[in-house]
Amino acid sequence: MKTILQAGLATLLLPSALTAGTSDLVRQFASCTGRFSAQMEFQWLLGDPAADRTQAERAAMISLLEAVVPPEDRRLALATRIEAKHAQNVLLTRAHFNADSADAAWATERAAVEIGSCRALILS
Repeated sequence: MKTILQAGLATLLLPSALTAGTSDLVRQFASCTGRFSAQMEFQWLLGDPAADRTQAERAAMISLLEAVVPPEDRRLALATRIEAKHAQNVLLTRAHFNADSADAAWATERAAVEIGSCRALILS
């Protein structure tokens, strides 16, 4: 379990796969799309009724991403989505399946902050 947590923390700290020439919006929207995907799937796993809201937010974020990503950056945007999805999944796993209550609380807060910053990008 410790190895998994360490690998997950390393993933959280990795820079985005997108190049420096890619716009900040593409990076942010791709990352948020990945995070919403992980959040939604985790909510499905736990039977959380909030999954419907997250699914709608993910769809909105996909629309935003598709509007700003140039064709030459589509593959890199997908890589960023996957990277962010993994990072969010690691946080959610640490938050829910962790014997260390302090670490679980940290992971819960970090996951909420990440999703909160993505939600702030969507007009409701």
